Amino acid sequence: MSKKVVYLHGFASSSHSEKARLTSAFFACHYPHIDYAALDLPYEPVAALALIKQHLGSAREVALIGSSLGGFLATCIAEQLNCRACLINPAVAPHTVLDKHLGRYYHPVLQQHFDVTAAQMATLEQLMPKQLKQPENYLLLLQSGDEVLDYRLALDYYQGADIKLSEGGDHSYVGYAAQLATIANFCQLA
Repeated sequence: MSKKVVYLHGFASSSHSEKARLTSAFFACHYPHIDYAALDLPYEPVAALALIKQHLGSAREVALIGSSLGGFLATCIAEQLNCRACLINPAVAPHTVLDKHLGRYYHPVLQQHFDVTAAQMATLEQLMPKQLKQPENYLLLLQSGDEVLDYRLALDYYQGADIKLSEGGDHSYVGYAAQLATIANFCQLA
């Protein structure tokens, strides 16, 4: 059975984001034999996790790539499945960031409204693994210039992971395309 690799976008993003498109193009070119997908996730956390699990099905070999809130969701799944996950500027305790953004939003790519609610914040808090079972399952790509998330929270939470911290940059992860070979290698695709 082929390995499944899934890209999980961040909050208010989609499979059409620049990182998702770069990742999709890289896998199509270099790993056409890999079962790769960039999912469009619902904004309700439980529904997002259910969609990811449904997509993975009974696959035995799984690797996840998650950006920002997608990194949080990847962590939740990786802890359950004991699989590898590459996280790009991941959200740690996202309920403490998103709780400042409660309200209704419109997503121009997905062309739908979505709500960010206090109930979702409570769910995110409950979903967050208290401690990582196998931190060596994680590769973190962090940039100290992330203007949305404090990279130091990820340094602390993911102790024991393979962490690549670069100075400067921003939340989008400047120079992401140059990291795709590293990501693929970590996913053990060879």
